[in-house]
Amino acid sequence: FAELHAAVAGLPVASSRVLPGLILRGDFAAYCPAGGDLRAVLVTEPLRPALAGPGAEFVVDSEGQYQASLGWISRRTEALMKHLQSNNVKLLLSSVKQEEVVIYYAKLYGVSVVECLSSEEMALICEITGVSPYAPFGDDIHREITETAVATFCQPLLLGSKRCVHVGFTSVCAFQPHCLILCGPVDAVNKQHAAALQGAFTMLQQLFKGVDQ
Repeated sequence: FAELHAAVAGLPVASSRVLPGLILRGDFAAYCPAGGDLRAVLVTEPLRPALAGPGAEFVVDSEGQYQASLGWISRRTEALMKHLQSNNVKLLLSSVKQEEVVIYYAKLYGVSVVECLSSEEMALICEITGVSPYAPFGDDIHREITETAVATFCQPLLLGSKRCVHVGFTSVCAFQPHCLILCGPVDAVNKQHAAALQGAFTMLQQLFKGVDQ
């Protein structure tokens, strides 16, 4: 329930509504409007490549080596974002904050980015879409990307003064997510309404649970 409702203080209760899809609590780090169905990938690691693996130390002996290393990182990042574009990926959903170089190339190649998603949001998206997070730095970063979800829409949403992301996914299960926008004059009223609704949904779940006869 926590991931399927959002509270907005300062508005009348009558402004409450139900929206199809999910509301992600962060704003776009990069927004590239696109029409129609969008291919989306989930990632759980920084897309800016590391110069050294875990437990290893990378030593730079000169300014020239340092600049060459930065150039290699930039080219590697650009190649990855170009690879996403060539696989028609238009949306990147990340559980970690991405480096500025990733955001730069995402904008350049028309890929929208939402970062710092919670583990609960990521788990819910995986459940709805049936996809697993994409691991870009395997043996071959140029292989076809198969770990993609289909987003039927993805757009900014303003809730009070907070900017969020409103996204709808093609579900692979019977669950078709909708989000409840709870409006009220103050936060305390919204919390009361949310608690009452969560209790009502819990009661309905218990009421319609199959009885073993």
